[in-house]
Amino acid sequence: MATSKIKKDDLVKVIAGKDKGKEGKVLSVDVKNGKVLVEGVNKVFKHSKPTAANAAGGIIEKEAPIDISNVMYLYKGKTVRVGFQGEKKDKKRVAKVNGKTEVID
Repeated sequence: MATSKIKKDDLVKVIAGKDKGKEGKVLSVDVKNGKVLVEGVNKVFKHSKPTAANAAGGIIEKEAPIDISNVMYLYKGKTVRVGFQGEKKDKKRVAKVNGKTEVID
């Protein structure tokens, strides 16, 4: 099973693209395709026809996935690189801050 350095409910900052500089919470992670869905980032508009559930139809605004390489983990208000430390059984995510490693979870 592949593991991701970014997980659901992490706080991240966008480092590339049209939403560069924005911060948000990760709503979901697609490890297979390398995409993340971040709250309030990469908003797109979807036009929907009137249906029984939505009689008016209209334009719906929602978040679209962005590449995982375009976000960085926020640790104590700063963007940091995330790595893994420990044996295969008990790997821990660590933040690399000023040459030191601090355990995230």
